Amino acid sequence: MKSSETRQIFIDFFQKKGHAHLPSLSLIPKDDPTLLFTNAGMVQFKSNLLAPETAPYKRAVTVQKCMRAGGKHNDLENVGRTARHHTFFEMLGNFSFGDYFKKEAIIWAWEFMTERLKLSKDKLIVSVYEKDDDAALIWQKEIGIKTEKIFRGGEKDNFWQMGDTGPCGPCSEILIDQGAGVGCGKPDCAPGCDCDRFLELWNLVFMQYEKDVSGKLTPLPKPCIDTGMGLERLSAVLQGKHSNFHSDLFMLIIKEVEGISKKTYGKNHNADVSINVIADHIRAIAFILSEGLMPSNEGRGYVLRRVIRRAARHGLMLGITEPFLYKVIDSVFNIMSESYPELLENTKRTKQILKFEEERFSHTLSAGTLILDEIIRGLKSSGENTIPGSELFKLYDTYGFPIDLARDTARDHEIAVDEKGFEKEMQIQKTRARASWVGAEAAIAEIYKKLLKETCPTKFSGYETMSAEGTVKAVIKNGISVDEAKEGDEVEIVLNETPFYGESGGQVGDKGVIKAEALRIEVKDTKKINEIISHVCLIKKGVVKTGMKVYALVDNEERKATMRNHTATHLLQSALRHVLGEHVKQAGSLVEPERLRFDFTHFSPMEDREIQEVEDIVNEKIMENLPVKTSLMSIDDAIGSGAIALFGEKYGEEVRVVKAGDFTSELCGGTHCSATGEIGLFKIISEGSVAAGIRRIEATTGTQALGLVRAEENELKSVAQLLKVKELNASERLKKFIADIKSLEKELERLKSKAIAGKADTVLSNVITVGNINVLSQRIDGYDMKALRQFGDTLKDKIGSGILVLGSVLDSQVSYVTMVTKDLTAHFNAGEILRAVTGGKGGGRPDMAQGGTKDVEGIDKALKSVYDVVKRQVKT
Repeated sequence: MKSSETRQIFIDFFQKKGHAHLPSLSLIPKDDPTLLFTNAGMVQFKSNLLAPETAPYKRAVTVQKCMRAGGKHNDLENVGRTARHHTFFEMLGNFSFGDYFKKEAIIWAWEFMTERLKLSKDKLIVSVYEKDDDAALIWQKEIGIKTEKIFRGGEKDNFWQMGDTGPCGPCSEILIDQGAGVGCGKPDCAPGCDCDRFLELWNLVFMQYEKDVSGKLTPLPKPCIDTGMGLERLSAVLQGKHSNFHSDLFMLIIKEVEGISKKTYGKNHNADVSINVIADHIRAIAFILSEGLMPSNEGRGYVLRRVIRRAARHGLMLGITEPFLYKVIDSVFNIMSESYPELLENTKRTKQILKFEEERFSHTLSAGTLILDEIIRGLKSSGENTIPGSELFKLYDTYGFPIDLARDTARDHEIAVDEKGFEKEMQIQKTRARASWVGAEAAIAEIYKKLLKETCPTKFSGYETMSAEGTVKAVIKNGISVDEAKEGDEVEIVLNETPFYGESGGQVGDKGVIKAEALRIEVKDTKKINEIISHVCLIKKGVVKTGMKVYALVDNEERKATMRNHTATHLLQSALRHVLGEHVKQAGSLVEPERLRFDFTHFSPMEDREIQEVEDIVNEKIMENLPVKTSLMSIDDAIGSGAIALFGEKYGEEVRVVKAGDFTSELCGGTHCSATGEIGLFKIISEGSVAAGIRRIEATTGTQALGLVRAEENELKSVAQLLKVKELNASERLKKFIADIKSLEKELERLKSKAIAGKADTVLSNVITVGNINVLSQRIDGYDMKALRQFGDTLKDKIGSGILVLGSVLDSQVSYVTMVTKDLTAHFNAGEILRAVTGGKGGGRPDMAQGGTKDVEGIDKALKSVYDVVKRQVKT
């Protein structure tokens, strides 16, 4: 039975039992930023399982895409080495939300396995929780399973819980006995053994209890059913295979890898492991990339990068030295796209990202692997079996070689890695990096901690107003809390309430003034440290004291400019996702009055048309004058509403959501316009790379953007005036000028070549024979290095056999070229001759070398010494 048939038969079977068929949840859970990937069929039903009475359906069936390659559920290290572990897999599941329970779940599971799939009843075995007599009795009475084929397991294997507290319950597994030939051969081999003889196919979870902090189990009023069965295992069994990799879900991929690697699957264990790893990982890569995720150095993107690199390394182990994963991925599309058409939505982009990532990693891998292999050889020769943490850290810090790949390589050679030593070295580096954070800054940090204990957090009123009255809670001077400060002092001032925004979330701190009677303070910056807002100030007039009342006024124009840029940043991110794809994620930002800077995940430079399209979209949304609304809501409600959150960012229970119409919605604590029309003009200044897979856009808005456009117009006018044409015709006139210049340069080169050829015969008259070697040492001033080489080539062609050294002075720089004809390179080296003449300067090949010095006065002496240098070598 084909896997595609098995998938559909499962769905059809439970639909006939009254189950609603629901599509697979995304691998990247949209409403749970704390979960790396969807790792089980029940993920999309968490709320239904917790509150079954609210479920829109009582029964459901799904085939869920799952990923286990990071976090708590991580099978990465076992993938390829066993017959059944995978990063990506499909989980078949049927669910009941307060409807049917154990009896129906067991009866239908047995019916599906034995009557619909025709699996032999004699080979099937079941397990139940050791205290679950109800399930055991159903298996005995309703199904007719003999007592000796019902195994009872403890909490580890047969009890499931969602967390330390909450819904939980016993589970029952259906296993298949694949025969003694598949197992470990031990006399005590039984269900629960780590070998593959007794293979778990289906897990039926009976969620019937609520567990509290004390461990007490209270029966749920409406128990639920949650089942899961791996399609890969089931397909292998139905197709008579003892390894998932031998099923039709993998064999087409394996054939493709065989073709590229020129290795035959099944002939060599180590090669088979590598082929299995690639076949598994490419499926995970295809599905994750299809959902818009980009490789990166954190969170989900790091897991993706790790999987790609692991597959690439195993390709290298097979002898594949060129990027190849982007080719193999077509086989995944061929196998899976009928069931998952989303795989075909952007195959070009998927391949581009994958090839880019492979090319980038090949440099790291090649250099790191050579060094690691050398380390391993040294360890083996000395009889040691652990790679020191210091060596692992050097590989990581100097060559970017990941610790997990070092671990994999070490495992292949049956040696250990000192991960504790590696972590210690990492910690030392972090400590070293923080070493400068001492003295005043450390003291200030302690002051803030003390302030937070002694006073309430600073109340921020800057969302509603740009001016507010406050009380001075602290004055900090040179890292010390003081009672007062006077004119000319540079201090930090903390108020109980302020309209000043403290730098955070990429938005710079406000500037402005703090004043009172006979007091004026310039606020040069505003910082936010935990819940304290601190004003970095210069006292321009008077004395400030703790406890005094003051009036704080934000610089109105600068704040408004910052607000324009911040709201524009939100529009920009949404426009980028629209033009480039959903894989675009924020990787950093800066919002200040003059400009905005936005870093984002993307694998290649943006084309001019893409930049213009993004710019157009943002300006369209500005002209639509979309209302910008902010609201406070729970983090769950915010994510559920579709608001964009930064993965890995720590959010409180209540978050602030900023929406611009229906175009963009983000979690954000910054200050914004009340409508997009307030932004004015939006203009992109530049787009470029800041790191592999990370692009940066700089842009500006409002009067700053207008000033930029006017400056560009003025520059264009100046160019047009010089060219004596209208502005719109300037580029055409420049093209003509450039073409004319190139033509003249070619003519000049031709004349130079002719002059050189004519001069060659005259220069060759100065050839001197040293021994039986023709030697020419000549000074020819006014030649740059390129012209000197060209002249040297002409002389070498004419001299037939010999050695020549040319020197030239141009703009106080001396250039040397040394050439040795091919017939003499076995005895004379151009680089050695040049270094002997110039005192160690220059280098090159045996037949040609070049170099330069500033020693103009020494050129004649150097060139004269050539004959002696050759003479010494002739004698030796």
